[in-house]
Amino acid sequence: MNLILGDGEVSSSELLQAQELVFNCSLSFIKPMSLKCAIDLGIPDIIHNHGQPITLSNLISSLPIHPSKAHFIHRLMRILVHFGFFSTQPQEEKKEEETYSLTLASRLLLKDSPFRATPFCLIPLNPLFLTPWHFLSTWLQKGDDDPTPFEMVNGMNFWDGVGNDPMAKCMFTEAMTSDSHLMSKVIVEEGKEVFQGLSSLVDVGGGAGIMAKAIANAFTNIKCTVLDLPYIVADLKGTHNLNFVEGDMFKKVPTANAVLLKWILHDWSDEEAVIILKNCREAIWSKDKGGKVIVIDMIIDESPKLESKSAETQLYFDMVMMINVTGRERNRKEWENLFLVAGFSHYKITTIEGQGLRSIIEVYP
Repeated sequence: MNLILGDGEVSSSELLQAQELVFNCSLSFIKPMSLKCAIDLGIPDIIHNHGQPITLSNLISSLPIHPSKAHFIHRLMRILVHFGFFSTQPQEEKKEEETYSLTLASRLLLKDSPFRATPFCLIPLNPLFLTPWHFLSTWLQKGDDDPTPFEMVNGMNFWDGVGNDPMAKCMFTEAMTSDSHLMSKVIVEEGKEVFQGLSSLVDVGGGAGIMAKAIANAFTNIKCTVLDLPYIVADLKGTHNLNFVEGDMFKKVPTANAVLLKWILHDWSDEEAVIILKNCREAIWSKDKGGKVIVIDMIIDESPKLESKSAETQLYFDMVMMINVTGRERNRKEWENLFLVAGFSHYKITTIEGQGLRSIIEVYP
């Protein structure tokens, strides 16, 4: 049976598929909210501390829930298994009761995990970050008074908003720390050739120095410097090949063999990114002496068949940039334009193995 819709006929099957897409989109908030519930109840740590796959009844008995709500836990776990946060299998002795195990994703939610990703789950649900999304259409209809929906709603830019909210500041700092722990391990293992031959490196916006410490430990011949704002690095102590410098990347970057920009440039508009890149170009050694800027960031693939999970996540992040800051996630051509305008001659892209989200871009003067 065909139905008339718009300018042509569509089958009832096509119409139902379209409706399913709308349903899935409208209900997509259930994934983060269900995961938040599991985190709040401590389910990943309960399973981990159990030391083996845990039955539903044992899980329920370990949860801080009211007995009258116990029968709802199966439904919560069922959808989280579907999303891939937990795995399940029948128990050998009691076929009627399943057991639950952690997946790699839920291991990233453990309290003692060095790569703890819990803040990334909770940040989008914080009212400071969530409320601006409700006013995206309002912002798009207004003039240039407010550069972002975040600033329109909160009356201050993203960085001041985070800095003035203790809970948001704690979550954001922990999220960046967690990512740096993971990326430092990946970069040191997968991108060794990027750092070979370097004698000095400045990690711009390097925070507590997690990336710089990992590089300094893995390549002891490299003297690493972390550049960040005074309130971030003022009390941090360095080592024989690692030191912390107070400064502003929009004004000056310390001289070095190479400069590292990990997940920095996507926060800023093209004009702001060019200023940062020009300061980095002035700081690094000349081309014949091995000077370069190392950018770790996303490169959006805008091919017609944009179907991979990595591509979807990249587009999510691009919207996050639009809502909160003046930056954006860029495709290859947009990165190239930035580098050329900033005065660089060429670049080299290395895809991080096993992760399609971010790449390493070596940019040369």
